[in-house]
Order: sequence, then C-alpha cells, then structure tokens
Amino acid sequence: MGRRTRFGVLAVGLLLCGCAHTTQQTATIPQPPPPPTTGTLTVRVDQPGIRMSPTFYGLMTEEINHSYDGGLYGELIENRVFEDPPPPPPRPGRRAGSRPAAPPPPPPIPVPPDVPFHWSVVAADGAAGPIITDKTDPVNDNALKRSLRLDITSADTGKRVGVSNDGYWGFPIRPNTTFRVSFYARAGAGFSGPLTVDLESRDGATVYATAAVDSVGARWKKYNLTLTTGQVDTTANARFVISAEHTGSVWFSLVSLFPPTFNDRPNGNRIDLMQLLGDMHPDFLRLPGGNYVEGDTPRDRFAWENTIGPLEDRPGHQSPWRYRSSDGFGLLEFLEWCEDLHMQPVLAVYAGYALRGAHVVGPELQPYVQEALDEIEYVTGDQTTQWGRRRAADGHADPFKLTYVEIGNEDQFDRSRSYDERFTAFHDAIKAKYPDLQLIATTTVTTRTPDVVDDHYYRPSLTMQRDAHHYDVPKYHTGKGPKIFVGEWASREGNPTPTLWAALGDGAWLTGLERDSDVVVMQCYAPLLVDVNPGGMQWPTDLIGFDTLHSYGSPSYYVQKMFSVNRGDSVVPSEITMNAPPTTEPATRPTGGLFVSANRVDATGEIILKVVNSMSDSQRLTINLSGAANVSPDATAWVLTGQRLDQNSVQHPTKVAPVETDIHDAAAQFTHEFPALSVSVIRIKTR
Repeated sequence: MGRRTRFGVLAVGLLLCGCAHTTQQTATIPQPPPPPTTGTLTVRVDQPGIRMSPTFYGLMTEEINHSYDGGLYGELIENRVFEDPPPPPPRPGRRAGSRPAAPPPPPPIPVPPDVPFHWSVVAADGAAGPIITDKTDPVNDNALKRSLRLDITSADTGKRVGVSNDGYWGFPIRPNTTFRVSFYARAGAGFSGPLTVDLESRDGATVYATAAVDSVGARWKKYNLTLTTGQVDTTANARFVISAEHTGSVWFSLVSLFPPTFNDRPNGNRIDLMQLLGDMHPDFLRLPGGNYVEGDTPRDRFAWENTIGPLEDRPGHQSPWRYRSSDGFGLLEFLEWCEDLHMQPVLAVYAGYALRGAHVVGPELQPYVQEALDEIEYVTGDQTTQWGRRRAADGHADPFKLTYVEIGNEDQFDRSRSYDERFTAFHDAIKAKYPDLQLIATTTVTTRTPDVVDDHYYRPSLTMQRDAHHYDVPKYHTGKGPKIFVGEWASREGNPTPTLWAALGDGAWLTGLERDSDVVVMQCYAPLLVDVNPGGMQWPTDLIGFDTLHSYGSPSYYVQKMFSVNRGDSVVPSEITMNAPPTTEPATRPTGGLFVSANRVDATGEIILKVVNSMSDSQRLTINLSGAANVSPDATAWVLTGQRLDQNSVQHPTKVAPVETDIHDAAAQFTHEFPALSVSVIRIKTR
C-alpha cells in the first residue's frame, strides 16, 4: 500500500509539474482588439434590384489626338496622297462639353506647298533631284488629284536619289516583322527603274528592311511588295525611302505602308491598341465621333459615302482638330472594328449643324436626311437593297446589327435654336423606314419624344464625386421620360492621361451610373486615345496613351476595365453608413468620400462589390450581405491605389494598376479594410 501511495503521489506530482510546464509554454500574449470599423456597407442581396443595361459599358471615339491617323489606324505613311497642309499655329483647345458660346473661326488653312508636308529628298553625295507636287495626269480626279514628282538629275551606281517620308513620329521597327507596301508609280521618258524601297534609320546609316521594283512603266500602275526586318533593334528612329540610281523622272501616288494588323485585316488597326480596347469588354462603339461628325463647316462633316470603297476613291477631309483626316478609317472600318471587338455600333449621323455655326433647315435639310437613311441602309440592309449591295461589294456581305442612331452632336451649341426642326425631320424619316431603331437626341427636344438623350460632363474629380448621385433623383425615375446616354464624360485632371485622383472621380461617378442603370442605358468615357508624341495631342486627359512603339492604360482606364469586366446581371441596393462623420474630408461628399455599387450574377448568385475610397485614410467597413446564404469564405479582390498625382506613362505604363488579392474570411457579415485613395472590386461567392 505504502509503495503504491508513494508512486501515486509521485505520479500525480509529475503530472502536475507537466501540466504546469505545458501551460507555461502554450500561454498566448493577449492580442489587441481589431481596430474599430468606421462604418457599415450593407448590400441587400435578397432584394431584386434593377437590371443592368446590356449596353452599359462602351467606347466613344473621334479623330482627335491622332486617334485614327497615326494611332489606331494601321497606316504608317503620313500624308500618303500629298494633300496635308502644314500644321497651323496652335490655338486654345475646344471640345465637346466645353466649347465657347461663339467659337472663333480658325485661320485659313494654307494651300499645300510644292514640297508636300512630311516628304523630303534623300540624295547621296554627288547625286541630286528635286521633288514637287504635280496635278497633271493624276491617277484619278476624285481622290488622287496630286502626285509627287521626282526629277533625278544626277545619280549613279551607289549614288541614289529618292523620296523619304518621316511617318507619324517615325516608324515602329521591330525584329522579324513584315510590312505591306503599296504605291502607284509611272515613269517619264528615259526612266524605267529599278526602284529600291527601304525602311532605314533617319540618317540612312542602317537599313532595317529592303525590297525592289524591277521596272516602272509610263502609265500609272499599282505596285505591291513586302518589307521584312531581320534581327534588328526595336526603334522608332526610322524613315521610309523609295529611291533610284538612274537619272530621269518618276511620279508617285497613294504611298502606303502597313505593319501587321489586328485580325490581319488589310486596311486594319494597330494590334496593341485594339488589345487594350478589347480588354475592356465594351458593349458598343459610338461612331464616328463627336465634333468629327459635324466638322467646322458642312463641307467638312463626316461624309460617309466618301469613306467607303477602295482607298483610291477616298478624298479625305479636314477634321475639326487642326489636321487632315485621310478617311482611310471609313464607315466600314468602324463597323469592322465593332465586329472585331464584339461590340454593336451606335451610329451618329450628321444633322445639319456645323461647329462654326452653319445650320441647315427647311427643304435644304432633306439631302442630309436622305444621306442618313442611306447610311443606315449601308449598315443594316441586306443585298436586296441598294446600299446593302454596296456594302457587300465593299467586302462585307452580312448586315450589321444596329439599335441606336444619334441625331447630330451637342446641338445645344446651335445658337439658331433649330434642333427641334432638324431632329423632327430626321426622327420622322428614320422612324417611318426603321420603326424599331432607338433615336438619341443631343439636347432638349419639344416637338418629338426621343428614345434617349445624350448627356456630356467634363469636370474636376471632386465635382464628379460630389455629383455621383446625379441620376438618383425622382425626376429621372418616373418611367415617362427618355432614357439617358452619358455619351461623353471624364474627370479632367492629368495631362496627357488622368491622374489617380481623376480615376477616383471616375470611379465614384461610375458607381452612381451603375446604380441608375435602369435609366442610364449607355455610358462612355472621352476622349479615348491620345498620341503622347510632341504635337500629337489637342485635348488633355485621355483614357489611353500611345507613341510610335508603345501604348498604356491610364488609372482611369483600369477603373473602366475593373468595372466593365466585373459586372453582374442586376444592381442590388447598397448603402454605406458611417459611425461618425469624417472630419478630414469635404462634408459635401456623401459619406465623406466612400462610394459603392453592388452587382449580382443571376446564374451563380455571386455578389460583386465596387467600392471607391477617395479619402486620405483607409476605411475599415463592416460588410453586411443582408439575406445572403452560403457565403464562401474565399473571395477575390482587385485594388487600384497610389498617390493622388500618380500617372501612368510610356516609361511607367503600370505605375498605377490593379493588384489582385485573396480574401479568406468572407461571410454574411465580415470586415474589410479599403485603402486610402483606392478603387476596389470584390467578388463574393454565395449559394
């Protein structure tokens, strides 16, 4: 008994010692409680919400900032038909939504000089030969009225003379790249070639690619060849040259050079820009633009019939943004752009008003009404129609889907107050032939009820934030008025592309537009593109920047992309309530600088939160998914943040870009911290 007792006491003692030792090792240091939340984000998942418009996210485009010629349009030769005037002196920019009441007329556009802009002579030592534009014996009298004449007076083997084009701020030379070259040429007496075609460095010391035309005849002929680079360095320091080593005269017309294009279209688009645009998942393209539709005068409008068919039949025209449009990017190219990115066109038609004040009313308006009807038929008609057959002959047999037609552009600037009469004429004619088309008015109309009205906003970021609830007011939700198309808008801060602060204004504005997408059926940022080369920009604060070799999305681009890619079928009610009013932010902003929109995906029940925090401090919110069941703890977030004045650039294309993170504590109620100066998108799985 005694031995058992001693053993028992010893065992108990050892056990107690072991317990004491274990307790000492596993003791945890008390952790401070989590920081308090600053507010609550409530999402009413169990309520039906409003349907997200299927055409909500789109693109607005026009020929500004070299968006087409020198930008999206693949053509690399500037002034390929020798009609471009030298650039006029700069004058203050003007654009949709910010034009003065009475815009001053621009100075006269000078007649092109004898030596065409962007063209020059290349001659080796001891060789010589001037160039001059020539209007005798043109290729045709419609579009190719001028040619470039080269008179080689002195040349020999190894001593060439030629014509050189400097391109749009150079040429995009990359290794192992094939370019398509075409031009018309004819030879004078005593000259038969050959011609050498080069892509070379600007000083001529390095040839990147070369090809030859063996002989040139006395009559105009189109020549086609390819230039292929080898293992060359990537550079824009290049020029295009056609040269010869024999004396005599030779004429050139419609000189063209194309790099590889998106979907390999022969008259196609720049690949990197198309990829950036496609990554936004746009629903529509508003074409051919804003001011570009009207032109400074009716003669300078986008006359769509002059932009279809072979390039040889497109004369080009003066754009309102101080340079000439080649019209190589014509109506069919716009429609194929839509086809390539799976968008539908929103077609703007010229409605009888031009930017310098000219307006057309009465019987004189009828040709323009017919022009619009013919344009719609070109887009939508089958091959039993006149213009449907023409589209098929131009290479696209099938009609395009068309839902919306916009009558004019920003006609509130028409001081004659003639838009009621003009809209009525177009409305009645289009509805009579195409009753299902939705017609968009560009300003208030009293004589007819438009289906949609186009609103434009260009404002500072803080103004956009303060007005993020613009369309929440009851007058927009009576069910009686027209729907809204916010066809141009931007937080205008940043040059040439937006700052992060501008992107926060854009994000706040978008949350409001989404919450009211039962009324706002379409929206698109503007301008879309800007050439950041010196002299390439006419309007600062643009969504996507590019130069000859590079392109990049701005912080605002990434906000658009984050919202568009992550969208649901409906927008459910959501609200943010703060525990205390923010003391460091303007009181005029709702919730001090927090903005939210919540989407729901029908098929999966997934909830998508879009939250903008424009405050200078992070905000820790309790997220309450009211009525949600079976919330997965694993969610995904994308966060865009940085410093207020941060911008992306060619040198730093993703300085401000979204970062993907994982969340592992999602629930019907959980807390999440939203960084200062940030846009966040969170996808939460339910069911």
